[in-house]
Amino acid sequence: MSLDLKRVASEPLTSSAPLVEELRKAQKPRTEHRLGLEHEKFIYPVGSAQPVPYEGPNGVGALLEKLASGGYDPFRETPQSPVIALQKGMAAISLEPGGQFELSGSPFFTAREAHAENLAHLTETKAAAKALGLRLVALGYRPVGTTGEMPWMPKTRYQVMRRTLPTRGRLALNMMLMTSTGQVSLDWADEADCVKKTVTVARLSPLLVALYANSPLLEGKPSGYMTFRSRVWEEVDPTRCGYLPSWFDGSFSYQAYVDWALDAPLLFLRRQGEYRHPELTFRQLLKEGYEGKPPDMGDWTDHLSTLFPEVRLKKVLEVRGADCASAAMTGALGALWRGILYDAQALDEAQLLLPRLNFTEHLSFHDTARREGLAGKLGAHELHRLAAEMVAIAKRGLLRLDPLDAPLLAPLEAVAASGKSPAQAVLDAWAEDPRPEVLMTRFEL
Repeated sequence: MSLDLKRVASEPLTSSAPLVEELRKAQKPRTEHRLGLEHEKFIYPVGSAQPVPYEGPNGVGALLEKLASGGYDPFRETPQSPVIALQKGMAAISLEPGGQFELSGSPFFTAREAHAENLAHLTETKAAAKALGLRLVALGYRPVGTTGEMPWMPKTRYQVMRRTLPTRGRLALNMMLMTSTGQVSLDWADEADCVKKTVTVARLSPLLVALYANSPLLEGKPSGYMTFRSRVWEEVDPTRCGYLPSWFDGSFSYQAYVDWALDAPLLFLRRQGEYRHPELTFRQLLKEGYEGKPPDMGDWTDHLSTLFPEVRLKKVLEVRGADCASAAMTGALGALWRGILYDAQALDEAQLLLPRLNFTEHLSFHDTARREGLAGKLGAHELHRLAAEMVAIAKRGLLRLDPLDAPLLAPLEAVAASGKSPAQAVLDAWAEDPRPEVLMTRFEL
């Protein structure tokens, strides 16, 4: 989550070496490794499936203003601009382009602390929303409506991306306006640790997609996918989304990630308080400059925030494959990856869970997961059994690392044991009563 703070000038960039060094600077001793949760959700009026605009006495802006009285610092792009985010300590509440409401949580040592923070946020937000006749809904994609019917939040960055990103992919606006997700951010110790964790998460991501698939509807009909949210990312921008081939051929490194990012086109550059759109990759910007000046680290930080791979590296490692789900499932997300990535034995076990697939084979695996969810197969292996073993690896890791986090995995254990992705409950509810306002009630947070 980016609050788009005012750019601070830094040393000019003339090579990729400082970009690699930025990843090295993000390294932390293992004793300092933390995790943070991000939880997006949709806002709808009680009794309605209409999207909520920013403006008005019962709008998203009014919800932010109501929450601000709880000790948050409001954030505005300029003194005259509307409030677009709230900050309290290291936690932030922000808005996605279509008004999806997001908590970017504080970094904690334990998953249960991150979960507790999210529960407190949900309690606070639900109370504020109720007073405005609004409710929070946990689905990965809006089950009804089109992009043309959606409101836009008053954030300059989004207005620019609204113009630039659709030139890169047919479903870019769907991603911005119609999707909602849960994410977890984690740390690494050194380059070898970063490589091992990133590659492991990438290879396991289809199982995560299947466990959290929660968006089977598109414009009021079954889409043919257990997670249409995941399908959307295929047509956003192939240069900045999906999987890196280097994750599957043994060549991944800090330099490999930087090289991949350098070849993605810029979505914008901020200059003199304005957003510009030079038609350059960052590699070309590094070589040619812009308006006679080289880029700086602020430009690189902006650029990294516009890249959306399944595993994203910034100052932390972000795991991005999950649909928005219940609070309990979101708490389980932090426990899952803490157990796998922060226990050495669990990380080794996780690396051996799946057959070694090449890049093309892995893309097919991912497609099966988003279409069929836990009912799919990888060769002769049933995905729900593989997912159950992934959760079991995480639990064994937590029992060695911190047993008090292990109970958070219970919802994932139940989902894997059922053999059904959460999306099946959405389809069953829709078949029982295809009124969108009723569906919203069923999946209200």
